[in-house]
Amino acid sequence: MQRFLNSAKIYRMDHSLNLDQLCEGVVELVRRSGMDQCYIRPILFRSLDEEHPAFGVNPFPNPLACYIGAWDWGKYLGDEAIEKGVDVCVSTWNRLTPNSMPAMAKSGANYMNSQLIKMEALLNGFAEGIALDDRGYVSEGSGENIFIVSGGMVLTPPLSSSILPGITRDSVIQICQELGITVKERTIQRAALYVADEVFFSGTAAEITPIRSVDRITVGTGGRGEITAQVQKVFFEITKGERKAPGNWLTYVNAETGSRPDNNGHRASTVATGGASPDNDPVMKYQTAVRD
Repeated sequence: MQRFLNSAKIYRMDHSLNLDQLCEGVVELVRRSGMDQCYIRPILFRSLDEEHPAFGVNPFPNPLACYIGAWDWGKYLGDEAIEKGVDVCVSTWNRLTPNSMPAMAKSGANYMNSQLIKMEALLNGFAEGIALDDRGYVSEGSGENIFIVSGGMVLTPPLSSSILPGITRDSVIQICQELGITVKERTIQRAALYVADEVFFSGTAAEITPIRSVDRITVGTGGRGEITAQVQKVFFEITKGERKAPGNWLTYVNAETGSRPDNNGHRASTVATGGASPDNDPVMKYQTAVRD
């Protein structure tokens, strides 16, 4: 949610919402939905002042509106993708340069680039596309961050490769560190995808999805690799509340779920009544891997 606020700040969207209000809104929405699992999407956009409509490029006259949606999305890249992996391609479309569109901001405009990557991949018989940055290094998928495994080491592109600082990407880095797996941020050449032992996507919707081939070149053994499986297992145990997270990842909607006091972004006792804990640090810090 802090990234949501950061994105709004980058786009000069001055609003009165704060972190606690947004978190409380999400918790209440999930509680009312009655769903056992769901995808949550908050959106802040410039709407229309009907008395003084403005349709030009200048966005400042348009009032801001905020909505939060939740739905059961299922497996983003298909039901079998989590276990068997997906076939992907390197897209002919590059990721936007950081000084053309801010890659650090999660904005709808950036996803027009993602749609071009995704549509090209689907029309060519692949489940997903991987974009390169403007220098020709690996950036990310159309809606996912990417990791490669080589020689027992996990590598992922740095923020300078025009990637979105993904929440699940942060989670994977912390899980690897907890498991004692070396993880580094490093610029990655396209060819490294072909010779990697393992490659996998991470994302809120994609979760941890193995990649079994890139440009019809088999990755490793052509299925879910050992390290991918380890990270996947820990990730799902944490998101199901079966394992303690490395940090304050989990917000329990209902107190009766038995949340741990030291493993909850908002205390269960206050979340149950819709209130936020005042003594939790609201600022999300991006997790970084070792840089070469």
